Amino acid sequence: MQELLSEIAKVAEASPDKGEVATYIPELAGVIPDQFGIAVAFEDGRLLTAGDAEVPFSIQSVSKVFALALALGRVGDQLWYRVGREPSGLSFDSILLLEREDGIPRNPFINAGALVTTDTYLAGSNPREALGELLGFIRAAADDDSIHINEKVAQSELTTGHRNFSLAHYLASCGNLRSSVDKVLGTYCHQCGIEMSCRQLAMAGRFLIESANTPPLVAALRRRRINAMMMTCGHYDGSGDFAFRVGLPGKSGVGGGILVIAPGRASIAVWSPGLNRYGNSKLGTEAMEMFAKRTGWSVFG
Repeated sequence: MQELLSEIAKVAEASPDKGEVATYIPELAGVIPDQFGIAVAFEDGRLLTAGDAEVPFSIQSVSKVFALALALGRVGDQLWYRVGREPSGLSFDSILLLEREDGIPRNPFINAGALVTTDTYLAGSNPREALGELLGFIRAAADDDSIHINEKVAQSELTTGHRNFSLAHYLASCGNLRSSVDKVLGTYCHQCGIEMSCRQLAMAGRFLIESANTPPLVAALRRRRINAMMMTCGHYDGSGDFAFRVGLPGKSGVGGGILVIAPGRASIAVWSPGLNRYGNSKLGTEAMEMFAKRTGWSVFG
């Protein structure tokens, strides 16, 4: 496995096309695209890495996996009255379906759905307390208290997140936000600003492996449902392509990170900041396709 990871890293580093970094978030626009890291955290506690696996990056929408787990812990299946469970087939920040479907987002991984999820775990507390609970959950999952929020990234998103503000106001107009728009957006942008390395992210994802050796942070049925959402909706309008090429549940972020779960086996984190046309890591997707083919770990056999 270590030889495979090293080979994947070499292939990625030699690739002439590394994609384009997200430029609409100023703090991400300056990230050097010529970086690649991968880490595999096995269910028995072993950890293997290659490339820039210790370099911290903004996990962005990968944070939605942990936010979903936290929200489900708060309200259980009541969450599904406010957000759906179907792929959107549109970009992550589209407002079209939200208008057509009376303010009920298609799933918790598009931005509108994530705002509802954030609003859910924010209920009854202030943003500092809610973010503290989310960070506590992630730190417990990773067994690493050094994980933190990059304040510059969070403020950069707040300053330029006009589309997210419009989504939040539309949700509020439909009665699907309980806290104020400013409160939800402030919490959401700080959530997206969480910074982790591949090693930390792979370790944090172990709670979704479904193994007796992994952190028992959520019930088995809830783990399966989160994995199902990652498989069908985790890469936005590129979710079908990722399932076709990799065959494992995964959640991407515009910071270039992807968290992938091989049920019963391992949690994999891959990072390269250049994105493909879907807004997912180009080299990360290619690396996971190579990884799945070589290991035979696809859930489809």
